[in-house]
Amino acid sequence: MDTVFLALSLWGAVFAVAVALVAGVIKGLVGFAMPMVLIAGLSTILPPDLALAGLILPTLLSNLWQALRQGVRAALASVARFRVFLIAGGAVMAVSAQLVPVLPPAAMFLIIGPMVTLYAASALSGRGLRLGRGAGGRGEAALGALAGFCGGISGVWGPPTVAMLVARGTGKHEQMRVQGMIYGLGSVLLLVSHLGSGVLRAETLPLSLALVPSALAGMALGFRLQDRLNQATFGRITLWVLLAAGLNLTRLGLLLL
Repeated sequence: MDTVFLALSLWGAVFAVAVALVAGVIKGLVGFAMPMVLIAGLSTILPPDLALAGLILPTLLSNLWQALRQGVRAALASVARFRVFLIAGGAVMAVSAQLVPVLPPAAMFLIIGPMVTLYAASALSGRGLRLGRGAGGRGEAALGALAGFCGGISGVWGPPTVAMLVARGTGKHEQMRVQGMIYGLGSVLLLVSHLGSGVLRAETLPLSLALVPSALAGMALGFRLQDRLNQATFGRITLWVLLAAGLNLTRLGLLLL
């Protein structure tokens, strides 16, 4: 039985590992975007469903590291604070993951790409989303459902999550920890969902495993860079990464039409 990773050419394998390294650096720097970078990069050499399979294990392990970087107690406190977002996102992700085998490849990118681009552009122009106290629970539930839908069909659920955290005015260190916890729980659900959908299977598992070391090495470097950033710089970099990722995902979707 041939595996996807062994079927790649030498340069294809080197490229895949390099993409994982870059994704890890960005993940350590801003706390998200690993799935977006991986699926955008891997999709240049693999079909979207195989690229999705490749990102599952690097995303899971990097999120667990990020979530627990400040200790188990802080991570559990984050789960309690953002439980509405987590419950809504998890429920929708489990359902939307089953759509991957039947969705046209372009749809995965054209659903998430424009949304990411519009949000990042509006936030950079000073008109970003803000959640008031009265609508906080409803807003978190809506963004959680949106994040779960995007995560299930593409493995990308960072933009709605970042939107919610920015709208809540979350500080840099808490934002990094909360993202890790939210994405970590989502990654576990993504793994289970795609074991069921057939995206992650014997042929695709070695690809996902092979990308883990370079992804984590890149993340270690990203953490060191992130620790030196102040809040304002961290926020601007976060939004620029979102904008670039959204534009690239939209481009890939249009190329697949």
